[in-house]
Amino acid sequence: MRRGKALVGYGQQLREKQKVKRIYFILEGQFRNYFERAARQKGITGENLLFLLERRLDNAVYRAGFSTSRRQARQLVNHGHIEVNGRKVDIPSFQIKQGDVISVKQASRNNPHIEGAWQTAAGRGRPSWIAPADGADMSVRVETLPTRADIDRSINEQLIVELYSK
Repeated sequence: MRRGKALVGYGQQLREKQKVKRIYFILEGQFRNYFERAARQKGITGENLLFLLERRLDNAVYRAGFSTSRRQARQLVNHGHIEVNGRKVDIPSFQIKQGDVISVKQASRNNPHIEGAWQTAAGRGRPSWIAPADGADMSVRVETLPTRADIDRSINEQLIVELYSK
């Protein structure tokens, strides 16, 4: 049985970038745009990149528990089932802000996929930056912006920064 060589340098960096692209379900061009935006912001570029990706509406819908996967969340957003601050938003890359209220449209609340995901989310928990909205059914409030502790620890964002810095 032959084993391949261990990945080093470029291979490791590329693998990390591809992993993050698959996690957030985005294309190469979008990913590069997010990286360039993160590089222009103050602070640590790698963390800024993860914060931008985490604040996408499709990711927030998944984290809030309206869907069982990011792909399903993206489809819910695309099909107009999600509202932000009472207005329909059908753009998965929409950037949420602190204080936004994300909810399922009234007509979509008895959708069995959404109901099932909402029930299982109660058991698995939500990240600390998302909390159920006061008194409202199937809606959540973005309490704070996500921090590095809220994001998957297996992501090594420094490798992505090194890849794009070449």
